Amino acid sequence: MAEQALLRVSDLTLRFGGITALAGLGLEIREGETLAVIGPNGSGKTSLFNCITGLYRPTSGAIAFRGESLLGLSPDRVTARGVARTFQNLRLFFNMTVLDNLLLGRHLHFRKNLWAAALRFRREEIRHRQRCEEIIELLDLEAWRNARVGGCAFGVQKRVELGRALATEPKLLLLDEPVSGLNAEEKEEVSYWIHEMRGRFGVTVLLVEHDLRVASRLAGRMVVLDRGEKLTEGTPQEVQKHPGVIRAYLGPQ
Repeated sequence: MAEQALLRVSDLTLRFGGITALAGLGLEIREGETLAVIGPNGSGKTSLFNCITGLYRPTSGAIAFRGESLLGLSPDRVTARGVARTFQNLRLFFNMTVLDNLLLGRHLHFRKNLWAAALRFRREEIRHRQRCEEIIELLDLEAWRNARVGGCAFGVQKRVELGRALATEPKLLLLDEPVSGLNAEEKEEVSYWIHEMRGRFGVTVLLVEHDLRVASRLAGRMVVLDRGEKLTEGTPQEVQKHPGVIRAYLGPQ
């Protein structure tokens, strides 16, 4: 029997008036792997993420996580199921510290019963802070722990965005262009951290990335989108030999 996919997207279509952002898209990701979704601007990559995380309601199709549908769930309920994401345009609390931004990612794990929370408050606080400290150590954020996020360099802010998503304890982490706007050294560091967090936290990764070299290094498989449709799928080596990918990324040969 074939292994059940952690996430299965089937015949997904998304239309905005006369514009079709996604057209019958299908893909699967297995637990423990890293899958990269690549393609030119306007190919539907972020629309796919928005459908998975509940920001968009697809016109038709299915999205199943651990065999259960995500359709119709609000973004916070999708996160509670174990799916977290980062954004290409950072969505941080810039007037708060790095540590407080990470602690906000823990809110789903706070006890909802006020009496139970009062009895266990100290123990719960320690557990949540320990998780955040693990993330701070992993992402080398010690120097900025108490710094206001708005005053941090862009590369540090990207790490905080990644750390806050990790703080929700996701089973599936969606990374929307995690190295965009970074220099070569920072790209290497982020690539290393993505590898490390998979092993340390047992996270499955679905990433959108324009940098073909970074995507090829991180992902075992790649899906290429073109105008909302799947152009091809395979290993990085297979994908890079596809004529459509060569035209888009390498130019005429």
